[in-house]
Amino acid sequence: MKKSRKLLSIILAGAMAASLAGCSSKPAETNAATEAASTAAAAGETTADGTAASETTAGGTEEVKGAQADDKTYKIGVLQLVQHTALDAANEGFFAALDAAGLTYEADQQNASGEQANCLTIAEKLVNDGNDLILAIATPAAQAVAGVTTEIPILLTAVTDPAESGLVNDNAKPGVNVSGTSDLTPVKEQIELLQKLLPEAKNIGFLYCSAESNSELQIALAKEACDAAGLTYEEYTVPGSNEIQSVVESMIGKVDAIYLPTDNVIAAGMSTVAMIANDNGIPTICGEAGMVEAGGLATYGIDYYQLGYLAGEQAVDILVNGADIASMPIGYLPAEKCELTVNKTAAQALGIDISGLEGAVVIE
Repeated sequence: MKKSRKLLSIILAGAMAASLAGCSSKPAETNAATEAASTAAAAGETTADGTAASETTAGGTEEVKGAQADDKTYKIGVLQLVQHTALDAANEGFFAALDAAGLTYEADQQNASGEQANCLTIAEKLVNDGNDLILAIATPAAQAVAGVTTEIPILLTAVTDPAESGLVNDNAKPGVNVSGTSDLTPVKEQIELLQKLLPEAKNIGFLYCSAESNSELQIALAKEACDAAGLTYEEYTVPGSNEIQSVVESMIGKVDAIYLPTDNVIAAGMSTVAMIANDNGIPTICGEAGMVEAGGLATYGIDYYQLGYLAGEQAVDILVNGADIASMPIGYLPAEKCELTVNKTAAQALGIDISGLEGAVVIE
């Protein structure tokens, strides 16, 4: 049974209301010291730079050697919607969890470059290749894979509400071959952050991609938060990345600040958003830290590396322990995994004082 947006708001307030505390996400990368790093990962350790042990073959398949008892090599297919910091971090965290458990696997990494048509083609390939499990990163990727197999276990991550997106019957008990981890962000707390940093702001512009159901859900929560705070708002949507520049330019002189949810299209084009907004004195409050790194002003958000790691732990439970994915609840990061991140350069350009933000991760 799908949750209502009102219920989601209540759940969000209860589950994620906490003081501004700390976490971070980091981009995926490949470690060349495969053998030594794999040994460390099997012992629950990481390499010197914190990445998981891996080796990429010429065909793009990543093979990691572990030390599990059954000596089986698992085939893991990956469909990532687009390359940007948050999704890359979730991808990396997933395989770090497999490495920590000592699994031996081959990972077929596929990226759809933000195109739905590519998602469908890649999904069919991963299913036809007979993977033991498929990781789908972001909602369109998960929907594509779920549409072509009811047999292979599918773990999703970076999906705000799997039930609302039609991927599971219920987030507490999926009832299908799909489970994973949700990136439901503390939207209410993000609007509170906007008010703290920008007490004079009255009219807020919501910028998101109209094709992303995740974003529509977050915007509904943002509207509730703004209504409660006495803020007015206007929606600005883009159908794809090509329209970002013109839509942001249309906001100049009309809004006091911009709120951006964890939208994949906007995140991938965040440098364009930030350049225009900062040059025109419009602060941006973002859905996740990668968008702040790309020039946004601030966020109070989740750690996508930890989100992916949680999905990786689910994968281990399914592959090694035989856990029933249909009974595996969607996972959520606790409030203490959220953190305040601010961009010092953006703040200085906008003339905003961030000195009173205790415990914040400051990006220079």
